[in-house]
Amino acid sequence: MNQFLQTALLLLLIAPPVLFAITAHEAAHGWVASRRGDPTALQLGRVTFNPLRHIDPVGTVLVPASIFLLSKTLVGVPFLFGWAKPVPVNWLRLNNPRWDMALVAAAGPFVNLLMAFAWGLAIKLMALIVVVVPVPTLFLQLFVEMCVVGIVINLVLMALNLVPLLPLDGGRILNALLPPSLASVYSRLEPYGLMILIALLFLPSGTPPGLLGAALQPVISGVLDLMPASALVRDRFPL
Repeated sequence: MNQFLQTALLLLLIAPPVLFAITAHEAAHGWVASRRGDPTALQLGRVTFNPLRHIDPVGTVLVPASIFLLSKTLVGVPFLFGWAKPVPVNWLRLNNPRWDMALVAAAGPFVNLLMAFAWGLAIKLMALIVVVVPVPTLFLQLFVEMCVVGIVINLVLMALNLVPLLPLDGGRILNALLPPSLASVYSRLEPYGLMILIALLFLPSGTPPGLLGAALQPVISGVLDLMPASALVRDRFPL
């Protein structure tokens, strides 16, 4: 199989897990916000598993595809980075604005952790099914590869969003934990958060995953040890 077909097949395998991951992540934010007093996301139809409600054309399509192709071409290892449309949360409507905002932020990475575990369980379940029901080899291979990608994508999203940098979820959580005076100073970094993140992605060598990948790798690897089918993931990805 030539390089183009390999890349096209990999993109097709990646698409469903990515869409599920970002959809569940954003819906979780909106659902927790609605439970804590702010129905804004619910009223705007963002507490949904419809991925079209969460896709950002640049952050969910253009940037991830570009970085994926660039990293696979230059360093031989595909890497994904991107974002969805942020779920609107009116923190003034939350029951306890500071702490509820931390709960809303934590909901996204937590759901990604659950989804990674679910993709691993899907592999284990398929292993039981093939013992009693004949499954076409090609379907089985594609299913396992998609599940492996689902585990990796969700663990990467979980770890990435827990980076303590605004506007990421980790930044929101840290902002809630800081004393109000320090939180006010820390919040001023938010306009520069995405630029800092992208710089970390490309430094020091100019190719992803850079310093960001080096920081996330131990977290992803450590959590992966707790996942079902972790050996299959390590066979396919250098984690």
